[in-house]
Amino acid sequence: MLKLSMDRKKKNIEILLKSSERDWDTLKSMYECKRYYAALFFGQLVLEKLLKAVYIEKNNESAPFIHDLKKIAKKSGLDLDKKREEELDIISGFNINARYDDYKDEFYKKATKRYTENYIEIIKETRQWLKKQI
Repeated sequence: MLKLSMDRKKKNIEILLKSSERDWDTLKSMYECKRYYAALFFGQLVLEKLLKAVYIEKNNESAPFIHDLKKIAKKSGLDLDKKREEELDIISGFNINARYDDYKDEFYKKATKRYTENYIEIIKETRQWLKKQI
């Protein structure tokens, strides 16, 4: 990976944090509109961007071009317990499930209000934890 100057490191982290905040606002809007699948999709993006900011902070290099949250967390040197690993694996799937047509119908059915509320709480807690890592 490309090593970053201090200015570039700070700028890249700042961009990811701002983008993550916008995606968090979009998640809330999608939830309010009852577009639960979309809320979960944006939840994955929130965590991906925060994890990439953590990666940059800890490794002083450009973030990897991957969407797998657990892999990014491990590459960042974060200590994950089994529960958090499982949650990150499930949340990583929201990116695929909401994006590709062959997964969308099944994901629409799965993304009930209750299911979405549960994962928004997990995303919210993980989001707060990740922000403390930067």
